[in-house]
Order: sequence, then structure tokens, then C-alpha cells
Amino acid sequence: MKIKQIIRRIIFFRNKSGYTLENMANELDITPAAYRKIETGDTKLTIERLFCIAGILKVPLSDLLEMENIIEQTHNENAIDYQQKMTSLYQDNKEIYEKLIASKDEQIILLKSLLEKANLQTKERG
Repeated sequence: MKIKQIIRRIIFFRNKSGYTLENMANELDITPAAYRKIETGDTKLTIERLFCIAGILKVPLSDLLEMENIIEQTHNENAIDYQQKMTSLYQDNKEIYEKLIASKDEQIILLKSLLEKANLQTKERG
């Protein structure tokens, strides 16, 4: 995730919470100008500061990082992998099933021919 997206999320939740730049600066014990630089991207946003901002805004860190999207994307990728594996497994099972059926048919033909031979031998003796 790009830092600009995280900053946009911070601004969104700050506005939603009714906090001003000055409120956030006071809570973080920095000047309003220093906080403004965080929101403009002029000052690097540290992990420590990100945790503090999430706490002040009473927002889970995952919301600021948009973790739901990452989790959803991972879930979708896993679902696609699962579907591909199931399709492959189905195809493998289908091929094995077809081979077993062919083998069964060959066994039946062999057994019928053995039975016919045995019947012919019995008729010849009797």
C-alpha cells in the first residue's frame, strides 16, 4: 500500500471524527505545522506515529492500512487457487475412473472368453 493512500485514510477518519489539524497536533504533542507536514507527506509517517494516530482516531490500524482489501484479495487468490486445484483433481479423478472402467471392461471380456472356453471343454467331454 502506498503511503499516500494511508494518509488519505487518516484524513478521511480525522474528518469523520471531527478532529482538526490542531486537535491532532495537540494529541500527538507536536505543532500544527508539523502535523500538517505529516498529512501532506512532507514528513515521513513512522509506524509509531501511525499507531498513535489510530489510537487518537479510535480506528483500528487495519482500517488505516485498508487491511480488509488485502485480506479480501488474499481470500480471492486462495479461492482461485482452490478452484484450480479442484478442477485439476476432478480431471485426474476422471482420467483414473476412465482407466478403471476400461480395465473392468477388459476383465469382463477376458472372463467371458475363459467361461466360453470352459463351457466348450465341458461340452466336448460330455
